[in-house]
Amino acid sequence: MLIDDIKKYNIILASQSPRRVELMHGLGLNFTQVKLSDVDESYPDDLHKNEIPVHVAQKKSDSYTKKFNDNDILITVDTIVWCNGEMFGKPKDKNDAFRMLKAISNNTHEVLTGVCLRSATKTREFVVTSTVHFKSLTTDEIDFYIDNYQPYDKAGAYGIQEWIGFIGLTKIEGSYFNVMGLPTQNLYQELENFISDNE
Repeated sequence: MLIDDIKKYNIILASQSPRRVELMHGLGLNFTQVKLSDVDESYPDDLHKNEIPVHVAQKKSDSYTKKFNDNDILITVDTIVWCNGEMFGKPKDKNDAFRMLKAISNNTHEVLTGVCLRSATKTREFVVTSTVHFKSLTTDEIDFYIDNYQPYDKAGAYGIQEWIGFIGLTKIEGSYFNVMGLPTQNLYQELENFISDNE
């Protein structure tokens, strides 16, 4: 399938993340960006870590109430950080951000992104995991990053493409773009499969 085949569809990205918008543009796709109403991002306690971002992505998809045309494809996404057996979402305040960054310091964590594709007739979900290794971060480095980059809209309290990633990242196993919030290669492949199944 050629990218021109995907471009025949009206792709709707339901995300306010500037990083996801940038990555969608990087895929060369035409899309419309929409803002969802506030979505309850809670989840059942018994969910496995892989199920959490998919569950929330599905809830975001369900909150989209506009009528679907035959060629519409809605994309909703959720990203979490999993460290030391705990789920890290977006930090509530500076103390919470510091706690998260201290936990990933000199440690390995996972970044999991759940994606939901939805059309008028079907839905498909998938999750992508990347393993991230960080060096030991000093208190001054963590404070500097929080004060200057205000990472309160980011799961795990950091953006890999920002200063903290430049000085702290030692290795990634898996997709770098997934750590940014959108597994671009997987999304492109899943869109191809999703469209092929429609035709």
